Amino acid sequence: MRLTFLGASMMVTGSSYLLEVGQRKILVDCGMFQGSKATEALNRRPFLFDPTAIDAVLLTHAHIDHSGLLPRLCKSGFKGKIYTSKATTDLCRIMLADSAHIQEFEAERDNRKGKRAGKITVEPLYTVADAEYCLLQFHPVPYNELFEIFPEFRVKLDDAGHILGSSIIEIWLSENDKTAKLVFSGDLGRPDQPIIKDPTYIDEADYIIMETTYGDRVHEHYDQMDALAGIINDTVKRGGNIVIPAFAVGRTQIILYFLHQLLKAGKIPDIPVFIDSPLAISATDIFMHNPQEFDVEAYDMVYKQQDNPLRLPHLNFTRTSDESKAINLLDEPVIIISASGMADAGRILHHLKHNLWRPEASILFVGYQAQGSLGRRLLEGAKRVKIMGEEISVKAKIHNMEGFSAHADQQQLLNWLEHLKTPPANIFLVHGEHEAAEVFAKVEQERLHIPTYIPHYGDSAVIDGRQFSIVGSSITLVDPKMQQLHEYLEQLDSDYMELKRQIEQIAAGGDQKLPEILEGVEKAGKFIRKTAEIIGNSK
Repeated sequence: MRLTFLGASMMVTGSSYLLEVGQRKILVDCGMFQGSKATEALNRRPFLFDPTAIDAVLLTHAHIDHSGLLPRLCKSGFKGKIYTSKATTDLCRIMLADSAHIQEFEAERDNRKGKRAGKITVEPLYTVADAEYCLLQFHPVPYNELFEIFPEFRVKLDDAGHILGSSIIEIWLSENDKTAKLVFSGDLGRPDQPIIKDPTYIDEADYIIMETTYGDRVHEHYDQMDALAGIINDTVKRGGNIVIPAFAVGRTQIILYFLHQLLKAGKIPDIPVFIDSPLAISATDIFMHNPQEFDVEAYDMVYKQQDNPLRLPHLNFTRTSDESKAINLLDEPVIIISASGMADAGRILHHLKHNLWRPEASILFVGYQAQGSLGRRLLEGAKRVKIMGEEISVKAKIHNMEGFSAHADQQQLLNWLEHLKTPPANIFLVHGEHEAAEVFAKVEQERLHIPTYIPHYGDSAVIDGRQFSIVGSSITLVDPKMQQLHEYLEQLDSDYMELKRQIEQIAAGGDQKLPEILEGVEKAGKFIRKTAEIIGNSK
């Protein structure tokens, strides 16, 4: 038996794992790499396996960093079934089509620019037609029912409590009279989330492949609704908009739930709320057609109290681009919920372009922001950012509410492991940045004493019962130094543009800004020196 790590290794994106038993090959997740340009370029690398040789795929949930390369896999020759939950199947119908539309749009845009520069034509990673074809291979299965893919592979899906339809995958493997049970945590949710059920506890496993997105921290405990109400009320008093970059599936619906509760309690004003994402609108509809996945409280609100927790008096769904653009012409405070959640693509960029420079506005992040993403740079204090080729000054208030995260934190991950009746032989720590995984490994060893391993991209674990050995990979996924260099260069460019603006002000009307300009020059110089240091160390 062999388990190979093909993504989400020391990073929070691109989840994919290859299981081989005898001649059988099963892929668990086939996620897209998201984040910086260097990370996203990985989506075009050849697969490290022959897609035609894959017998089946098991999919934990619909988020694109877990499902987003499935159309490319099918396009490359994979003909087997994709096993997942019913709700994940429903969500992938809209999410993969949306992803394909983005691929086509970006390829068309790049080719338009490239043609003028004499560059080679770029093909989309996959098309809408590819996504639709891939969906024909989805095979929904219910939670908590053992099913057999092959005699060597028996599988059961359990609710992961992350988003609608998210799964923990239990797999029983057999080879040459040896057996092993592997459990893929997928993305584990937080207990007591609105709408979504709590994660399922597992009794036993020989090996656990476990996410560590927040393995190095504990979510701050506070009243989420009061904190949200405070941000909304303060912004409305200033006369500004509240802009919320939110993942279309899961986060958007939870925000709607909180807004619904706050309005019922009279804690926020009844101002217009815009869901500016066709994907989020469709996802919300899917939520309402899968009430069997709701927790008891949300289910009772819908069917006993006849009080839909995802509806608001002045809720507006904007499907067209013209409707989206019209939002920024309004002269009253509004709440804008738009994708993408990391502010790297989609309609949210237009709303940031129109609101980041306004001191009366608020930008509220409610989810994980990957390294290199625009969201991460804003949270780290960037004063100027480039959006769609235009330099934008950051004057709006930037807020971060990790309390909305759909990922379990360090304590909740440990608590999930503590419910195991028999400790596993090893835990493979994935779907976390290297530092987060290392911190979690240390804390887990001190508390539970279960061996851990943090795999590199391309590493393989050769499994023999409860014994295993690692075949190391020599593949460099993303050079950390070059990634760091890329981020410093972006900051340097931003500082340069700010300095240029200040020089222009002096030229127009006096030298009162001279001290600020000198400070800017010194700051730019520091980045230049740091950049030189990184380049020198990477040679």
